[in-house]
Amino acid sequence: MAERTTKPAVGMHDAPTGNPATDYSLALLTEFVRLGVRDVVLSPGSRSQALALVAAELERNASIRLHVRIDERVSGFLALGLAVESGRPAVVITTSGTATANLHPAVLEAHHSTVPMIVITADRPVELRGIRSNQTTVQPGMFGSAVRCGVDIDAPHGAPGEAGHARDLARAAVEASLGSTSGDPGPVQLNIAFREPLSVAVPAGAVPDAVGGDPAPAVMFGRPAVELTAGPRTVVVAGAGAGPAAEELARAAGWPLLAEVSSGARFGPNLVVAYRELLSDEGFGGAVERAVVFGHPTLSREVPALLVRDDIETIVVAPLGAEAYNPGRRATIVGDVVAPAGSDPRSPEARAWVGSWVFASRGLQEDAERASDPGLAAPDLDRAMSSDPVERGAFARAELAAARAPITRAMLAEALWRFTWPHDRLVLGASRLIRDADRIVPGKRIRVHANRGLAGIDGTIATAIGIALASRAAADAAGEASGVTRVLLGDLALLHDAGALLLGDGEARPQVQLVVGNDGGGTIFDGLEVAATAPAAALDRVMYTPQRVDIAALAAAYGWHHQLARTRGELDQALSAPPAGPSILEIPLTR
Repeated sequence: MAERTTKPAVGMHDAPTGNPATDYSLALLTEFVRLGVRDVVLSPGSRSQALALVAAELERNASIRLHVRIDERVSGFLALGLAVESGRPAVVITTSGTATANLHPAVLEAHHSTVPMIVITADRPVELRGIRSNQTTVQPGMFGSAVRCGVDIDAPHGAPGEAGHARDLARAAVEASLGSTSGDPGPVQLNIAFREPLSVAVPAGAVPDAVGGDPAPAVMFGRPAVELTAGPRTVVVAGAGAGPAAEELARAAGWPLLAEVSSGARFGPNLVVAYRELLSDEGFGGAVERAVVFGHPTLSREVPALLVRDDIETIVVAPLGAEAYNPGRRATIVGDVVAPAGSDPRSPEARAWVGSWVFASRGLQEDAERASDPGLAAPDLDRAMSSDPVERGAFARAELAAARAPITRAMLAEALWRFTWPHDRLVLGASRLIRDADRIVPGKRIRVHANRGLAGIDGTIATAIGIALASRAAADAAGEASGVTRVLLGDLALLHDAGALLLGDGEARPQVQLVVGNDGGGTIFDGLEVAATAPAAALDRVMYTPQRVDIAALAAAYGWHHQLARTRGELDQALSAPPAGPSILEIPLTR
């Protein structure tokens, strides 16, 4: 929606405090509560003080969960994580100037991932704009086309109807953020000017105790659904955020499922883990005639290479209004798909097609495990149960050696996947490790998230904390035990979001375990073609960016528990019994 400037409407006077900034903030935030918003994230500032004090009062009467962070970039990604887990937009409040700009990375990720978010940015009134007034810049339109709705609001001045105007804006913001009519969820900006006096104390009783219901669900599929035709040899591709619909289609139609680790579809009998290798094989990839794509594939080169082929029919399932994934700009974009009429996944043809992929994938996985990490191989149970003490002793020595083996990337990814269960959450950072996991981990129906909208390194920890807090709130509301949110990330992703480790007084301490593969820099860049020819010193300086941060000291500075695991046995022990509250598990890795 285009940026617009709005003035308070004329109507019934509603001013419980007599301060225009506070009264407008009261009407706006209490309407958000009535509409189902439960989480408010704020970073402190003078211009936004009326909003902040009203939020504090809403927290006091248990109408919202308030999260205070000093870094606006952390606030934005925290709100992103809260919305990813809960399905509700969180409200983010900032003051003016660079504070607003610091939300931009999270707003962009929310835009490209279609995650609902409502940012309220406090601003200077019109008479202070364009004259180089302190902490004043051009905030309307700052986020460009990334927001579903951007509104520039004149400073409230106590006119009749301002409270009603605020409530109308709240309803419009929630609807736009959820995509309730557009089918395209995403971020919304309300840029509100405030004029001095900037606030007064919120009087007792000014905030109602009523808690609202659930927000209206988004209309996710506004494009028409199509029934697929039978005949073409088809694969189902599931990228980030695809969800279980991809697995359901693959199983119903009898097609191979090529599901990335962050897709939410990496399970089921048709899963093909070694999809990269098979897509590169002429006998498999060369035989594909059609691909049906869900979500946003980002973890391989083989998938986009398949989809740009002239002999491939590509069908992409995408919400109305969203920027659809479309390599080669030749895909058919639809709102939903239905398996061909009369599909029989047990037919000889279907069993032969999907079976060839699944069995070939399993063979490749077993070969790769034996070659790269003998410790991942299944134990020899025949030896363990043998009546020969020599055989049993050999088994015991082999198991001891495996427990003492140094940790590899494959071992780390496999162990983290193995110790994550449906009541847990797994967050994968943008590092080399997410690709390692995507290559090896088997099918398992668990909740996995990765910020793959733009696949940026920033905000991983803050997003994970948001997911952890929202999942715990949902478990508490249901009277269930909450799980652990584990985060697999590299050392640079940790350092990039180190500010998210700060949990101030009064802030909830989530059950989060950061599992940090520390190889001293960005080894993901070692895989670039140029690494084979560029001077090693130059590549290290500008790409690998070596670091020697004492992560234990960093954890101690922020009050996080720290553990170090160097062997497989230590890793399994640390993952099976994580400490209470926030912790960092550091895994030294070789370059």
